[in-house]
Amino acid sequence: MTANKIDRAWALREVEEAVASYLQMLKLELAGQLYNKSAYRALLLPKLNNRTEASIEFKHQNISAVLNELKAPWIFGYKPSGNYQGLLFDVVAANWMRDPQLDVFAISALEQPVMVPTIPDYAGILVPSPKLQRIKEAPVNPYLRKEVGLKRDYQRLEANNRSLGGAGEEFVVAFERYRLIQLGASRLADRVEQISVTKGDGLGYDVLSFDATGKERLIEVKTTSLGVEAPFYLTKNELNLSKSEPDLFKLCRLFDFRRKPRIFELAGSVADHCLLDPVSFIAKFS
Repeated sequence: MTANKIDRAWALREVEEAVASYLQMLKLELAGQLYNKSAYRALLLPKLNNRTEASIEFKHQNISAVLNELKAPWIFGYKPSGNYQGLLFDVVAANWMRDPQLDVFAISALEQPVMVPTIPDYAGILVPSPKLQRIKEAPVNPYLRKEVGLKRDYQRLEANNRSLGGAGEEFVVAFERYRLIQLGASRLADRVEQISVTKGDGLGYDVLSFDATGKERLIEVKTTSLGVEAPFYLTKNELNLSKSEPDLFKLCRLFDFRRKPRIFELAGSVADHCLLDPVSFIAKFS
């Protein structure tokens, strides 16, 4: 029996217990307080119908997927995993909306100012990008979930955090200079420029850099304190530049910025890498 088949069999009471446990951990994480995931699993296990720790982990990943769809933060370490039961969506949304602490903690965490971290060694900062997952056909689901949305878009709230965005751009400038020095192009490293500051932020990119031959790299920086799978927002100028200058445009996505900053890069048209909402220009990988 597959994990998805096990997951679909969860009863309402079990779903409510799992969601309550997850959201309690999320509040602690948003508040910057330490907690033990294993301890929470141990407390949850006897409240369920002969579940395993593996099935709880999978359910937590499903909850992360729901929160991502609701444009809310989720717990680090529980990578969003879709194809969840419709019931889960309703329970997560209902629990979020009746717990005002979640809204307060999420706003505080996502709007909090941030400093540019000092990294002694940039080795390992650059990682592969997530792979676009195109769903050819929606799975048949007899459960018709309610049309529910949270009262605010937390992901856009973070995207509007100017302190976070500015710190991310400065970080990428430092990384680009490091990269060029490692390539033996110190003179080019000196020419790396934070264009958003020197020439304004309406040009469709934030940082001017170069490759080892001197070819320009027009870098748009998108920074998040969330995980690698978090969607990001584009402006029309950024999207158009990625299409008109595919050989020069690079989107640098900085993620997990407050804890352990890492970068993945999307070269050329963003539409080749992500699913784009034509109205909001939010870019997703699934």
